[in-house]
Amino acid sequence: MTTTLITGANKGLGFETARRLVAAGHTVHIGSRDAARGRAAAERLGARSVQLDITDDASVAAAVRAIEAEGGLDVLVNNAGIQEEMGPGMAIVGAADTTADMMRATFETNVFGTVRVTHAFLPLLRKSAAPVVVNVSSGLASLALVSTPDTPTHAYPGVAYPTSKTAVNMLTVQYAKAFPGMRINAVEPGYTATDLNLHSGHQSVEEGAEIIVRMALLGPDGPTGGYFDAEGTLPW
Repeated sequence: MTTTLITGANKGLGFETARRLVAAGHTVHIGSRDAARGRAAAERLGARSVQLDITDDASVAAAVRAIEAEGGLDVLVNNAGIQEEMGPGMAIVGAADTTADMMRATFETNVFGTVRVTHAFLPLLRKSAAPVVVNVSSGLASLALVSTPDTPTHAYPGVAYPTSKTAVNMLTVQYAKAFPGMRINAVEPGYTATDLNLHSGHQSVEEGAEIIVRMALLGPDGPTGGYFDAEGTLPW
C-alpha cells in the first residue's frame, strides 16, 4: 500500500488530487491548517487527516510523528501555496507596488514551507521502496514562458508569486540531484479555478489535478528533476 501526504488538501487541487489517489488505492493523508476542515475532507474521501501548517515548525514536526506512527510515507505532494499579490476584483499588485513584506510572506509559504515539509519528511521518504515528491509549481515559474511576448504568462504583472514558484523549480532540481533514488518533479496544473485565483481559472480542478496525480503515481523508472504540465516537459 502506497502512503501519500498532500499539503493544503482540504479543498481545490489538493482535494481533487487526494480523491484521485484514494481511488488509485493510496492511503492518503490530507494535510490542512484547519484541523476541522481537514477531518471533514478526509471523511468525504475515505482518507486520513493531519493538522499541518507548513509555516510552523512544531506543526510539521507533529505531522511527521503522526504519519510515522501510522506506518511511514512514500509520496509527498507539496501543494499548499498562497498568492499574496492577488487583490479584490482580480487586481494584481505589480512590480511598482511589490514590497519586501509581500515577498517575505509569499516565500514563507511557497518556498520556506516547501523546504520545511520536505526536509522534515525526508527520513520517512528515504525508508520507502519507491519515494516520490511532487512540487506544485506554475507556468509563471518559467523564465522562458514569462519572457515570451504575446502570451498569458508574459502578460502577468505580479512579482512575488512567479518568483516564489521559480524558486520551487530550483528546489526541485537540487533535491532531485541530491536524492537520485527518489522521483522528484515540479508540475504546472494550468490556470485552474481555485480560491488561489478567486476562481478565475478556465480549467476545472479535475483537469488541473491530472498532472499532479500522474507524477504522484510514478514508479522507480519515471523521470526526476523535471518540470511538466499535462502536455509534457516545460522550459525552465
